[in-house]
Amino acid sequence: MKMGKKIATVIGKILLVILVTVVILAGTLYIMLKKCCNGPSESARNLFVTTILETGQMKFLASWVCTEEEINAIVSSNSMEKLDAEVDKNLIQIGGDSGDGEGSGGSAGSDGNAGSDGSAEEEVFDENGIRIEEISGRSFFAKMMIIKDPSQVGIGSTYPWSEYGKELHEIVADSGAVAGVNGGLYVSTGNKGGRPLGVVVQNNEITYNSPNGQVGTYMIGFNKENILIIKNIEDMTPDAFKSYVAEAGIRDAIAFQEESSDANNHFVSLIINGEARKLDGQGSGANPRTAIGQRADGAILLLVTDGRGTSGHLGATASDLIGIMQQYGAVNAANLDGGSSSTMVLNGKYEMTSVTFYYKNSSWKLPTAFVVKPKQ
Repeated sequence: MKMGKKIATVIGKILLVILVTVVILAGTLYIMLKKCCNGPSESARNLFVTTILETGQMKFLASWVCTEEEINAIVSSNSMEKLDAEVDKNLIQIGGDSGDGEGSGGSAGSDGNAGSDGSAEEEVFDENGIRIEEISGRSFFAKMMIIKDPSQVGIGSTYPWSEYGKELHEIVADSGAVAGVNGGLYVSTGNKGGRPLGVVVQNNEITYNSPNGQVGTYMIGFNKENILIIKNIEDMTPDAFKSYVAEAGIRDAIAFQEESSDANNHFVSLIINGEARKLDGQGSGANPRTAIGQRADGAILLLVTDGRGTSGHLGATASDLIGIMQQYGAVNAANLDGGSSSTMVLNGKYEMTSVTFYYKNSSWKLPTAFVVKPKQ
């Protein structure tokens, strides 16, 4: 009986210590965030609020320290204009010149490949026509994968769909591919990752068709001419999307979402036909990102950044993504699913991994990915 009382006393003391620690940490966090929102740096406050609003579980922190009016004002001061122009296929000449001489590299925070005379050095690709460059930005580290032949890039998936998805390296391997990045919108609850959202097209076959199931659905993918297409499909019915895929010759595609309220800050179009999206402020918060682009010579750009505390980095903003894609010569570019999903694989190795501790050497479970097939 005495032993039981002693154990109960010890447990009670441990629980009390944990409770006090949590209260102290919460109080400290509250004070720090309050100072952030009311401190001397307005830009730091704005970046914090827009960043935290893009997270899945931590949005409530913004309302801890800022009023609803303040949050709405901050979101409005970091917004984006619509960019819904149709992709001009004539601007892409596959196998031609990259356009402005910057397509071989040279991104924000990096040395690029410029020679001493200011000209771009010739790109060197591996045996599969792939190269990777590292990018160091103000608040992120990133890797850019450049694929010379766009016909090698398509969609890998776990179709037929089930409750659970697979990690990126598994999708890449199952697709007979050598590289890949995470792809489209999906149900991420509980990290089951088996259900895509929006649309999925693989090898000319529609494997998921719900274009009007979410607000602001965009299709990002390739037509049979291997040109990257970025298109608003939110008003399409499933039958209309089926007709569009047939008429436009869409061979591989996924969906992401354009929804810029403070409840769910997603954005898609970055550059269309060489025109960069117009932003107020940074356009968004800073988070891990995945983006895709295409140069004038047809080469594909796959970008993944870190963030959310990884190596002390917050992540990349919409402005950062646009700047990088412009400096790498993108004629068209789009943002993809980001956050903890942002991941890159090459030759069975994770070049960029999830910010979630348990998946720092792998990835979240996913239903789809952009994959790169070996060179034929």
